[in-house]
Amino acid sequence: MNIYHPKLLDWTWKINIPRYFVILFDLFLAIISLSIAILLRFNFENIPDADKKNLPYNILIIILVRLTCELLFGIHKGMFRHSSSRDALRIFYASILGNISIFMINFFWLFAYSHFVFPTSVIIIDLLVYVFLMVSARIIVKTLYIEYKNPYKNKKYILIYGAGESGIITKRTLDKDAASHYKVIAFIDDDEKKQGKRIENIMVYPPEDIEAIVKDKNIDAIVISIQNLSFEKKQEIAEKALNMNIQILHVPPVSKWLNGQLNAYQIKAIHIEDLLERETINLNNPKVKEEITNKVILITGAAGSIGSELSRQCAHYAPEKLVFLDITETPLYELELEIKEKFPHLNFEIVIGDIKNEIRMRRVFEYFRPDIVFHAAAYKHVPVMEENPSEALLNNVMGTKIIADLCEKYSIEKMILISTDKAVNPTNVMGASKRIAEIYIQTKNKHSSTKYITTRFGNVLGSNGSVIVRFKKQIENGEPVTVTHPEITRFFMTIPEACQLVLEASTMGKGGEIFVFDMGKPIKILDLAKKMIRLSGLKENEDIKIKFTGLRPGEKLYEEILADAETNIPTHHPKILIGKVREYDNFEEIKIAIDELINAFYTQDNFLIVQQMKKLVPEFSSNNSVFEQLDKK
Repeated sequence: MNIYHPKLLDWTWKINIPRYFVILFDLFLAIISLSIAILLRFNFENIPDADKKNLPYNILIIILVRLTCELLFGIHKGMFRHSSSRDALRIFYASILGNISIFMINFFWLFAYSHFVFPTSVIIIDLLVYVFLMVSARIIVKTLYIEYKNPYKNKKYILIYGAGESGIITKRTLDKDAASHYKVIAFIDDDEKKQGKRIENIMVYPPEDIEAIVKDKNIDAIVISIQNLSFEKKQEIAEKALNMNIQILHVPPVSKWLNGQLNAYQIKAIHIEDLLERETINLNNPKVKEEITNKVILITGAAGSIGSELSRQCAHYAPEKLVFLDITETPLYELELEIKEKFPHLNFEIVIGDIKNEIRMRRVFEYFRPDIVFHAAAYKHVPVMEENPSEALLNNVMGTKIIADLCEKYSIEKMILISTDKAVNPTNVMGASKRIAEIYIQTKNKHSSTKYITTRFGNVLGSNGSVIVRFKKQIENGEPVTVTHPEITRFFMTIPEACQLVLEASTMGKGGEIFVFDMGKPIKILDLAKKMIRLSGLKENEDIKIKFTGLRPGEKLYEEILADAETNIPTHHPKILIGKVREYDNFEEIKIAIDELINAFYTQDNFLIVQQMKKLVPEFSSNNSVFEQLDKK
């Protein structure tokens, strides 16, 4: 007979057993316990007549005492199938109190009738047997319930990487959660002292045995449960798991456990961002603190990916005032709610405004008088800007020029431009527009008291419109993952790290520098897509297809951090370099050329606009774009 047959047991677990039934059942166990205690006391032989005469009194006293203690401790209120260690403790305390009461009744009986109503040894044996029966009954019911709700045929077999305290807690969490579909088969641990031993009846194996265990025991997933695991080790474990086509889960840091306790639903699949992480961000930098504290800070594009993280990090350093400027209403409102919750004492202002509107920007500078401006507002999507050069010109060039000119007019201490690696040897309108913005502020720096600083980096993980976000949506919808080219590569950096480096570069800047960040090694987008599919528990080209769509307008295969003719010099920070780029000495010539370029907007002639961009940026060579014909000319 199949005990898991739904028609047989479904109705059983849906019934909430009345409390009086629980009380009757526990009293029945109390009588059984007393009977076993008496039989054990007399070695299952003939019970003396005197004790036989006392047996009805024994049963009556036991029933009254156990009933009183059960009601007093609320034992009858607990549901068997959800019993926990707290229920076991209540049973233990109630049993101790009950048997102490029986001892006292025994002595009163002695004074009243000159003999004990219970043999003393029976009271002691009864305590042990009663606790055992009460706890065992609940464990049996709970185990049957767990097995019914989650039969082995539906379970996934898992390995837990890490047999320390976190690993043991992870196992117990999965074991006790009725909704969990995982069964722990083995532990993996680097500690040789633990290897070959059993923890809660689960064997601990060395890391080199992973492949054999996965194969022999049909392992479905591996759970990384080690706290403070290095990124290199996490990537190593993940690579092994991906190569074996098994799912990777991880346990969150203890600080994120709810009320200090781990819940099964917190053990989640690892994401690609977890495997591309870099070192932990330190928000206690004394130089940045000195730069930001008690200053009025203006952040343009504050609702964007970079702008919002800059806002959070600046908030840590207690500025006199933070001004969040953006043209998008809803994301800015969401940022306001977040800042109010996380930094209740922060003095900040939310400003809706367009950096292309000089009148509005002049009012913002005049009213707030910022000390430092972080200019993160920009159009950044390459294909979109390739089709709309006039808007790239207006926002990225004219908008930056307006902000830069106002910084000089209102004697702003520093302006930090957030640029992009696409400004290096640009092959698209967006990159060229950012390069022109760099040229303007770098040249202006030579003739202004304001320090103009540029920071340049590549793609950031999880930013709006990033390839990772697009891949996630495609995988979730079961659609083909679209990769433009099998050889395309990109640099990636986490948003918090990029913003931290921006803040640190701002403290180093004397004006005129283009700070270049160490982005690590470039990542092949095809490999990224494959990893994301596998991390979702799917197989590429079986569950999810990979489709090559061809390079988009303006897109190039390999991003660069420095142009061919450029070199770089190190700084005291290992991840921040200063790019030695082509400099322009005659600011008036640059200003006139850029003004002419901005005036070209009113012609709405895309070819004329791009042609003038190419004059300003000779290295701008269009790729996979209608504007390639301008290069041929």
